[in-house]
Amino acid sequence: MQSVVNGDQDERIVEVPRGTVVLAATPIGNVGDASSRLVALLEQADIVAAEDTRRLYDLARRLGVHVNGRVVAYHDHNERGKADGLLDEVETGACVLVVSDAGMPTINDPGLAIVRRAIERGLPVTCAPGPSAVLDALALSGLPTDRFCYEGFLPRKHADRVQRLRSLQSERRTIVFYETPHRIADSMDDLLSAFGPDRRMALARELTKDYEEIRRGGIGEIRQGVIDDPPRGEIVLVIAGASEDEAREMAPASLSVEDLAVLAIDRALEDGLRIKEAIAEVIEEHPLPDGSLANRKQVYAAVLQIKQ
Repeated sequence: MQSVVNGDQDERIVEVPRGTVVLAATPIGNVGDASSRLVALLEQADIVAAEDTRRLYDLARRLGVHVNGRVVAYHDHNERGKADGLLDEVETGACVLVVSDAGMPTINDPGLAIVRRAIERGLPVTCAPGPSAVLDALALSGLPTDRFCYEGFLPRKHADRVQRLRSLQSERRTIVFYETPHRIADSMDDLLSAFGPDRRMALARELTKDYEEIRRGGIGEIRQGVIDDPPRGEIVLVIAGASEDEAREMAPASLSVEDLAVLAIDRALEDGLRIKEAIAEVIEEHPLPDGSLANRKQVYAAVLQIKQ
């Protein structure tokens, strides 16, 4: 299928693929960021699987687009159950467009289930890329962008949040989180505790919108700013990675082969696993300081020695 997109300067023909799942990024705030491919796909896709159908129609209205295909609700609670039905339509030649409320599907939004099933069934999947709060915040933070890790939303519970942050204390890459306004104060307290007041960071909110704001500074400074002037809207936190000295100081001590064997035995008993499965899990969860994994055969031999 082809769709003609008219612009002030030119006329472009956009291909809308048949028999394909298309993940399309939608604007995260500024509707002007919608691509011509997104417009064409909204007009021409046979089926539009939307996280929130009301938001889909609102976006289409603001873009001046008429959604001609069948619209189905496709969200966290039903995506696994609906994936195969949508893929059956793809097999007959339909273009199935997957969109979330904002940003790229699968990134903290629905979409992963249909991608996995499409791969398993040998059906084509492609992307119409576009806005991304993660990449926008990273680019605007002023922090290193050559290596980074995206950690999604910080855990809601304090204990879980503290554990997650402690596990990242020796992380050398720039770290990106999402957070909500009602949890940001508590999360800043935990960031301060985990990384100290001087670790550089940026707090980005309402990206691409009229009230876009980027706060940059040390964690202690940003935390005080959150107390004095609580941020509203959607928030992305970008934290500098640990220095070489910090990473060395905070790196967890590696477990010995014997320690791993004991953990594997306990895991097998508690979870009803075969010992080899338990060994694989424990080794994966406890990498060595250089990031490599312990030798499975050595751990298995230690398990046999303990059991004797």
